[in-house]
Amino acid sequence: MISEFKEFIQRGNVVDLAVGVVIGGAFGKIVTSFVEDVLMPPIGLALGGVDFSNLFINLSGKDYPSIAAAKAAGAATMNYGLFFNNIINFLIVAFAIFLVVKAVNQMQKPAAPPPPPGPTKDQVLLTEIRDLLKK
Repeated sequence: MISEFKEFIQRGNVVDLAVGVVIGGAFGKIVTSFVEDVLMPPIGLALGGVDFSNLFINLSGKDYPSIAAAKAAGAATMNYGLFFNNIINFLIVAFAIFLVVKAVNQMQKPAAPPPPPGPTKDQVLLTEIRDLLKK
């Protein structure tokens, strides 16, 4: 079993997958920062100064100025602003991955068609006989 595990780990696909997961995690953090710190503030400003990360519905009936205050008080909240941020985050990551996969697919050369098979021994022999008969 250990030798099978070593063989599995040494395959290129496993290493490629591990690298992809690590890079994907780092890329996800970059996109999350882009959405929260760069993209959403202008959108919120354009919609009248709305901070999407602080949009929530308080289910406890009390009034809280922010999600942090509601969480500190232990109130149940529906954080639809954070959900909206996560949807935008996902769409940007999915689109970026689509672009990367599309670029990689375009860089890969299509497989060359196999060369046509050469003549068989019988065909070569018949051609030689024909050529000899023509002389």
